[in-house]
Amino acid sequence: MAAFDIPLSGLQANSSWLNDISNNLANLNTDGYKSQSVNFADIFNQLQGTSGNGDPIQVGDGVKIASTESDFSEGGLTSTGIASNMAIVGNGFFMVQNSAGEMSYTRDGDFTANSAGQLVTPAGQFVMGYPAVDGVVSTASALTPITVPLGGTIAGTPTTSFTMDTNLDSSAAAGTTFNTPLTVYDSMGAPVNLTVQYTSNGVSATTGEASWSYSITLPASATGAASATTVGSGTLTFDSSGNLSSPSTSITGLDITGLADGSAPMKLTWNLNDSSGNPTITQLDSASATSAVNQDGYGVGTLTGYTVAADGTIQGQYSNNQTLALGQVAMANFGDVQGLVQTTGGDYDATTTSGQAVIGQAGIGGNGTIDGSETENSNVDLSAQFTNMIVAQQGYEASAKALTAFDQVEQATIQLIS
Repeated sequence: MAAFDIPLSGLQANSSWLNDISNNLANLNTDGYKSQSVNFADIFNQLQGTSGNGDPIQVGDGVKIASTESDFSEGGLTSTGIASNMAIVGNGFFMVQNSAGEMSYTRDGDFTANSAGQLVTPAGQFVMGYPAVDGVVSTASALTPITVPLGGTIAGTPTTSFTMDTNLDSSAAAGTTFNTPLTVYDSMGAPVNLTVQYTSNGVSATTGEASWSYSITLPASATGAASATTVGSGTLTFDSSGNLSSPSTSITGLDITGLADGSAPMKLTWNLNDSSGNPTITQLDSASATSAVNQDGYGVGTLTGYTVAADGTIQGQYSNNQTLALGQVAMANFGDVQGLVQTTGGDYDATTTSGQAVIGQAGIGGNGTIDGSETENSNVDLSAQFTNMIVAQQGYEASAKALTAFDQVEQATIQLIS
């Protein structure tokens, strides 16, 4: 009897639904996994005339699986404390590439760094992004595997200017000295240790202004000379309120040459005002002290760690207190995400239905942002899956009973004939 096909289609459809539910439950703890569901459609393909009022008489021919859908809603986030881990907050996919150059897309950000410092998936695929040169990300360049080589170095930058937040004691007797160490960096990134010595001149009987002489010296060991070298010297004059009156802005002509390491000559500027134009050298009735020394150079640095910014930029932290961009993780989105084909490991492949990937940056063009040191959990709803399991089981049992009924009818028919 052709009628057996109808309950058999029910058995097959509900069996497929149970398989789908089982797969969801099995991936309850899979990072980035997106729950799937099946959609049923009835089969009306037999027309047996019309009724008395002209309405068509249709006889159903069973049920089929019309489609499967993935729930791309965001799963919960788990903080891992692992710098290479990432989670997308919002829409989009990470772009990963295997050794054969084949591109896939994933929400699973459980990335690690391989022996070459490249960020990879658990399956060894490379995490793709935009490269950075000298700390500047180039989003116009071709995508490349993101690399974070711990232990890598950056060259130093020579010092060109410095400031010192210093107070000189207005009550100090003439001839009193106060020293402040100053470290700057040469063109090779090596530290150069200077000493700034202040000597009180007291109050001038002619002008009524107090003044201090200064002298900046370079130790003999830095040049290999027999004695220390004076880099610069002069006089600082203060008004009756303890404000620096001369020089007013900066001291130039502080030149350092002949360093023993063969580095380039240095030309330093001593800025006497901060970025807001406020004097950094004062003479007040308080003990002589230097509260801060700032200079714009730094030595050679080694990469000690990194973080991931919300826009996917990998920010490297170096031992010389510098932070440089190492690259930026790329993101992809699609016109029809339901057209993606799910493969192993939580990856997706693009199809003609999904359309080509629209590649961009996190936080731009509808893409979500990225949380570093976190992973996205599976979005499987356990209670909903158990509810669906009960319904699918009942549907399977109902189709089985219908099949049994058809079998009994067939047996009865055979007995009548015999």
